[in-house]
Amino acid sequence: MTDYFKLKQNGTTVGTEIGAGITTFFAMSYILFVNPQILGQTGMPVQAVFLATIIASVTGTLVVGLFANVPYALAPGMGLNAFFTYTVVMGLGFRWQQALALVFFCGVINILITVTKVRKMLISAIPLNLQLAISGGIGAFIAYVGLKNANFLQFTSDAGNILSVNGTTFSATQHHFGHGIETVVTGGGIVPALQAFSSPSVLLALIGLIITVLLKVRKIPGALLMGILLTTVIGIPMGVTNIHPSSDFSFAASWHSLSTTFLAAFSDKGMGSLFASRNRIMLVLMTILSFSLSDIFDSLGTFIGTGRQTGIFAGKEELALEAQSGFKSKLDKALFADSIATGVGSIFGTSNLTTYVESSAGISAGGRTGLTSVVVAGLFLLSSLASPLLSVIPTAAIAPSLILVGIMMMSSFNQIPWNDLAEAIPAFMTAFIMAFAYNITYGIAAGFIFFCLIKTVLGKPREVHPLIWIVSLLFVVNFVVLAVV
Repeated sequence: MTDYFKLKQNGTTVGTEIGAGITTFFAMSYILFVNPQILGQTGMPVQAVFLATIIASVTGTLVVGLFANVPYALAPGMGLNAFFTYTVVMGLGFRWQQALALVFFCGVINILITVTKVRKMLISAIPLNLQLAISGGIGAFIAYVGLKNANFLQFTSDAGNILSVNGTTFSATQHHFGHGIETVVTGGGIVPALQAFSSPSVLLALIGLIITVLLKVRKIPGALLMGILLTTVIGIPMGVTNIHPSSDFSFAASWHSLSTTFLAAFSDKGMGSLFASRNRIMLVLMTILSFSLSDIFDSLGTFIGTGRQTGIFAGKEELALEAQSGFKSKLDKALFADSIATGVGSIFGTSNLTTYVESSAGISAGGRTGLTSVVVAGLFLLSSLASPLLSVIPTAAIAPSLILVGIMMMSSFNQIPWNDLAEAIPAFMTAFIMAFAYNITYGIAAGFIFFCLIKTVLGKPREVHPLIWIVSLLFVVNFVVLAVV
């Protein structure tokens, strides 16, 4: 073990690596309960998503530990799971089986990018400030999802702003709706406001947010998981937490439920129907591109950001990544593990996997080799017995962790030069359209398009990489198609 992981060469010990692995696991274990709740809103069985999350996380984390020998852990990415649910399924109308097929294609593309020099072009094509805006925008998006799930917000619209009811144009004189009201679409006149804190679930979410914030700012290990569990316990006397775990959430039931999502990406409802409509082919390609861009830069940012500080990834690793194909460096191997994990996740039934920034907790505890990752993977396996908790933990206990994760991801805004409008405007369009349009793809599209426009007006069109021009044009065509169809 000492020789395989090169512990002495990396200045660490078995005990230090085990402690680092435990630290990383508890820092990121909240995903075990958050991911099933988010993906479950698409109609996917949460028990199946729970096990798929574990299987994919174990696979990716073991590969990054044993193959790349670096102390990182992988799991379904926050932001990518929100994109899967709220944008791809709820917004764009894909079935969850089709969304899994899109994730599979993303994994394949990322593998190809990792073993070729294409990644060099991608890394150099997207300006740093737009990369930062994408990361921060996803954070704002997740925080907004948390605020909504906590029911902290309410929205008021008068009759004049209602555009349609049940998919049919609305008339203010209409008094009856067949089969009741299912969906209401309103215009920009809708007014957001804070919810009255009178509902037990809203009060519990507020209590949970306060607890989680206090734990996090005190830098308590596993603060998010502790916040979820403490809030769940507090919810018992408030009547929000269900204290009777359902037998449907036993390990055996969860394993049986996995058959629903396993290989669903390749079924008739998944890949078999993904390209059936010519009108949606462009939308399919744009969605795959959005998945891939978010996945690539999310993991790359985590690897480089933490690796620079600790020396795990030296500067030569970044140079090798940009200049060579194949697996010439630890960073190459780590990115390959990330891509493999995404493919595995789609096969079993979860959204894109990414390298967790919470890995920095274990690195801070002394983790320097893949042994840290192996420990994390082992703890994920053990957690498969915790599936009954899925039927106990209320949404109000999960929402605060979403808000905190979003806040942490927004730290990338610090590096954007907001006093330079030529850089600030594309960054703003990327981040805040992403959050408030509830659509990561549209945020990326807005950022790219405004970046091209501004550079052209400033007489600097050659500063825009050809790939950005191509993608921006495709986005414009996609918007035109959506407007016409």
